[in-house]
Amino acid sequence: MHRRLVFWCIATAVLFVLGGILAACHRQMPPVTFHAEGRPAHLSEWHVVAVADGKLVLNQGVVPYDLNTPLFTDYAHKLRTIWMPQGAHANYDAEQTFDFPVGTVISKTFYYPRAAGGAEGTVLRTYDSSRDFAGEGLDLAHVHLVETRILVRRASGWAAIPYVWNTAQTDADLARTGAVLPLTLLDDKGASEAFNYVVPDESQCSSCHARDWVTRQIAPIGPKARHLNRDYDYPDGRENQLAHLVRVGYLQGVPTATQIPRNANWMDTHQPLEARARAYLDINCGHCHNPKGAANTTALTLDVTAGDDRHLGICKPPVAAGRGTGDHMFDIVPGQPDASILPYRMASSEPGVMMPEIGRSTVHREGVALIRAWIASQQGSCLATE
Repeated sequence: MHRRLVFWCIATAVLFVLGGILAACHRQMPPVTFHAEGRPAHLSEWHVVAVADGKLVLNQGVVPYDLNTPLFTDYAHKLRTIWMPQGAHANYDAEQTFDFPVGTVISKTFYYPRAAGGAEGTVLRTYDSSRDFAGEGLDLAHVHLVETRILVRRASGWAAIPYVWNTAQTDADLARTGAVLPLTLLDDKGASEAFNYVVPDESQCSSCHARDWVTRQIAPIGPKARHLNRDYDYPDGRENQLAHLVRVGYLQGVPTATQIPRNANWMDTHQPLEARARAYLDINCGHCHNPKGAANTTALTLDVTAGDDRHLGICKPPVAAGRGTGDHMFDIVPGQPDASILPYRMASSEPGVMMPEIGRSTVHREGVALIRAWIASQQGSCLATE
């Protein structure tokens, strides 16, 4: 009798647990909501991501993605997602941002790994993301959410809407005028760096996202073939991201794999230094430094479309003089990073000198080291043009 009672208790407990798991599996968020106008006061009103059971989870149909080389934002980690209305799809483009349909919602959540036992506002400066994820979402026991930016494709074009996560980490609130969040970065050696994390306001979004500086129409930066052409670990297995988007019906017109461009991973030392440096400049600088971007008057082209050396900045004098030159004569001097304007501005966090002008408050030390190494490896001289 005693054994039967024990067995019954165990069986009941197992069924209870399984029932809870099944119930959780069948609990779903309301469908993703496309807001054709206005700016909802809370991120949760989009139903793209939500906090549940200690995790930031993705809604049904919300597809995560990553970039070969990401844009630097004060060492923040990022969860990127894309959603489209049922039956809608984007059209492939070999160079530019894909042509997304009205109703597309792209999100980017900025977060940091938590520092164990650290003071409030202390986060880790690390590239290790092994403890970040719980399935396709984020494990809130190990990460601190900072902001989520929504890019939504409306009939009138793209709209950028920033949200800042509350201290309880339960939802993010609309931040049309941006925000300044004091944080401290802690590295693996115990060194700390206090800084102000700046959430851009809506008007600042166009500084980077304007596809054409004349029309000021904005567009996403990351969803381009060369950035997305890589594998991703989905719950049902590892797959090329472009192939996955095709399989779920979000993308059409993709050519064969050998015809798709691919940017290098800037951290992969097995790839050529030239490719890694160009990929880094492409994603961090190219959205402004291109023939139609905000920095088109500088004659400095840093996306992958840059043609001759002068457009890339090699032996090119700056268009405008000032503190930003550091009294250097050329954007890039082959073999001489110390004499080049480009790494000088990247290594600064001083307004009026630093590049990019917005989007960071700290210096990306590893990124600066990469560009310096690339310049140091270049052959040639600027003497003939001095």
